[in-house]
Amino acid sequence: MIAVNNISVSFSGKDLFKDLSFIINPKDRIGLVGKNGVGKSTLLKIIYGIQPSDQGGIAISEGRTMGYLPQEVKIQSDKTIYDEALTVFEEIIQLEKDIDHINKQLEERTDYESEGYNQLIHDLTDKHEKLNLLDSSKIESNVGKVLKGLGFTENDFHRKMSEFSGGWQMRVELGKLLLLKPDLLLLDEPTNHLDIESILWLEDYFNNYPGALIMISHDRAFLDNVTNRTIEIVFGRIYDYKVPYSKYFELREERMEHQMAALKNQQKYIEQQERFIERFKAKATKAKQAQARQKQLDKIERIEIDELDNQSIEFRFPPAPRSGDVVVKADEVSKSYDEKKIFTKASYEIERGEKVAFVGKNGMGKSTMIKIITEGLEHQGDFKVGHNVKIGYYAQIQENTLNQEQTVLETIEHAVTSDEWSNISRIRGLLGAFLFGEDDIDKRVKVLSGGEKSRLALAKLLLEPVNLLILDEPTNHLDIASKEVLKNALKKFDGTLILVSHDRDFLKGLTEKTYEFINGRVKEHLGDIDYFLSKHKVETFRDFESAPVEQKEKQPKKEVAPQKEEKENVNTLSFEERKALDKEIRKVRSDIGKREKKVDETEKAIEELEAKMADPASYEDGQPSKKLFFEHSELSKQLEQYMTQWEALQEQLDELEKQRAEA
Repeated sequence: MIAVNNISVSFSGKDLFKDLSFIINPKDRIGLVGKNGVGKSTLLKIIYGIQPSDQGGIAISEGRTMGYLPQEVKIQSDKTIYDEALTVFEEIIQLEKDIDHINKQLEERTDYESEGYNQLIHDLTDKHEKLNLLDSSKIESNVGKVLKGLGFTENDFHRKMSEFSGGWQMRVELGKLLLLKPDLLLLDEPTNHLDIESILWLEDYFNNYPGALIMISHDRAFLDNVTNRTIEIVFGRIYDYKVPYSKYFELREERMEHQMAALKNQQKYIEQQERFIERFKAKATKAKQAQARQKQLDKIERIEIDELDNQSIEFRFPPAPRSGDVVVKADEVSKSYDEKKIFTKASYEIERGEKVAFVGKNGMGKSTMIKIITEGLEHQGDFKVGHNVKIGYYAQIQENTLNQEQTVLETIEHAVTSDEWSNISRIRGLLGAFLFGEDDIDKRVKVLSGGEKSRLALAKLLLEPVNLLILDEPTNHLDIASKEVLKNALKKFDGTLILVSHDRDFLKGLTEKTYEFINGRVKEHLGDIDYFLSKHKVETFRDFESAPVEQKEKQPKKEVAPQKEEKENVNTLSFEERKALDKEIRKVRSDIGKREKKVDETEKAIEELEAKMADPASYEDGQPSKKLFFEHSELSKQLEQYMTQWEALQEQLDELEKQRAEA
């Protein structure tokens, strides 16, 4: 269908690609992967024809069409959402106008036998055939289906494009491509601006798409659910795997092992030859042989180990200024917009040093709650931010938080407050971790894309001394390695963290409490995201967020429990009692951790003692040492005691958590 033939591209004398070739077949679902900077986006632009290659070209079968979605695009339109989506059907609209015009002419003419009249009949037939091929009868239903799938409501259809943020405008651009149904879709991070429901809808859409697609994405689950082929770019060449992302990852590990073995063998051979050359190059009888071997070495193509996405830097936040014990406290907080209730009587408390997650479908109130915390948004009920709380807030749209005239490097340099980060190499390392290469650091902020601005604002925020970090979807524009840099830094952050994210891998092991926004309520769940998901009996965060609300909330049947009895069973503990119970649960969890540590230490001591007992060197008069036997007996008793204590604490924790769940 479409062939990439010997594409080569170089910048400043350095090869980006060298003789890349592959075929794109009908129904191919290709994930394009590789380290940041290897040229994935450039390759999409070359295939689409908006960027030339130095050598080679693209061969396209006659009549085949392509559509391209970049990461960011400036959209200037005064049209409504619906009318903008309709612009992709200009050919159909023009055909309908032409048909109407021909019909009017035919009504007015009476020269039925003339050549002109016959030509009008021929033109009318031809245009009707074209219109039928384009399936014009389903335009309105298709536009509505796609726009709703991407998260728009019918009320949004008649709002102007200019009323929406860049992310929502990008959804319209994606929708236009889907409506066009080109033979090949080229997509650069298509899920960056989508919520979980839209992502799942898009997965289903692509699984039934009649054409082929190539996409760049750092969403592993999305790649696994959509792609059937993975092309990796490494050192200017490609590796083509006819498998989805996860299977490719396994095969890549095998490839790396083979490369490493081949490299070791080559290095061994080279060392042998170099020793021979060094030893005999000065001897007349061996000089020719030494020269011949040197020529052979010069011709050897050196094996290179492919770079993986695991190079990162060690990063730590500046020490968090001490805040009060209670950082955020909500007591029966409610918020409505006109007649629409967002949430009602939400009560919770976040203490110093806690790391919590806000989860729930879009529109359930997560962003509204964040605005109450950060901006003091008007609300009902009692809400307080604690003493000496300094907030660092990362939102997805960052245009107004950066100095547009500063360069990338200057932006970070001005944010540095610690001597630890005064070293320019460390700053460059930090920027590299957030996908800014050597060619990017001198760019001014005003020329950066929306995604680049978001990454820069996040890197800048990480250098500011705050004690409450609020991060709203911080991983949207990050690759896998950069996510790990951020996650490791957040684990070591000694302040308080509120995190909004759809990325379960990122949340896992990072948060210790989850607030679920659902049906106008805010429900608290102790434990990390895995515990939360297990409670909902789903395996993945995507399963939770895509499940119908009624599956998440197991409401008692009305015929079994009258409404009056239900009310009596809700919130049987006061806010202060729940707070005291939470503290007791944390204390027991801590005690369990301490006992587990004692068990590990004692088991290790027993293993070391048993190794000594098995060593004849420790024998006394040819017999095992009685002292070692005594120590072994005492350690075994301690181990049994620690295990008994651990079991008792675990039972206590189960009972406390049961009380908390019933509260």
